[in-house]
Amino acid sequence: MRWRCEFRTACVFNLLLVLALVGCIPEPVQAADAIPHAAARYRGDLTRNARLIWGLEAPVATLAGQIHQESAWRATAQSKYAAGLAQFTPDTAKWICGAYPSLGDMGCDRMAPAWAIRALVTYDLHLFDRIDAANACERMAMALSAYNGGLGWLNRDKRLASAKGADELSWFGEVERFNAGRADWAFTENRGYPRAILRRWEPLYQAAGWGIGVCDAD
Repeated sequence: MRWRCEFRTACVFNLLLVLALVGCIPEPVQAADAIPHAAARYRGDLTRNARLIWGLEAPVATLAGQIHQESAWRATAQSKYAAGLAQFTPDTAKWICGAYPSLGDMGCDRMAPAWAIRALVTYDLHLFDRIDAANACERMAMALSAYNGGLGWLNRDKRLASAKGADELSWFGEVERFNAGRADWAFTENRGYPRAILRRWEPLYQAAGWGIGVCDAD
């Protein structure tokens, strides 16, 4: 029986070799909640930029989760209005390059990974610094909402929440329930954005050793 086993093994090996040569073996499929392979290419850049802008205790896992949500780490990603790793719109890219000259000096190219990473961590801190909240986790959730939909919309939602008796310093279960006038699709997308990053992707990157997450550290 041994020769039969050896014969079968040889046949299987030869078949796999032929399939590989003609390109018939499919790529392994990644799990839906897996970190994309492309993320490793930009991990060092993200860590350096996050610590440069936010300090040594930068929430790298949170920022990685945001890029995951925005583009799944595809530098060539494009939507109707946004592009690149950080999915900046032309107007936001133009504004941030004016507000932060160092970003303008880098070329202000939304499709350039180095620029997109620096711009994302810079804009996040810009928003984070302008928001009052009960703690860092709630504050980051609001900053992410503002990144997705604009700081003006966030402030209107907070005022409405306060007028309705909710806690304007808490996002989860409080401000996130109130819509100051966004279209239904925009409201749904905006409310899902902080939850996906902070509840789904941040723990994934933290478990993989990318650093701390802002909600875990809070």
